[in-house]
Amino acid sequence: MGAVKLSARNVLKGKVKSVNHGAVNSEVVIELTGGEEVVSVITKASAENLGLADGKEVYAVIKATSVMVAID
Repeated sequence: MGAVKLSARNVLKGKVKSVNHGAVNSEVVIELTGGEEVVSVITKASAENLGLADGKEVYAVIKATSVMVAID
């Protein structure tokens, strides 16, 4: 990510698969290098300011106070 430093430990590189703009928010689907997908809902203004479009390289930055673990 260049010179940007974050406290978040989970930074996943991928490409925008799709952006679905609503009136206020946008749903962004990010395809990770392994083929998995991460979906984020951000403000429409943020999506526009970032210039998000299909194929653009982005990072999914995940900062959570808790992470659940499950098994089958």
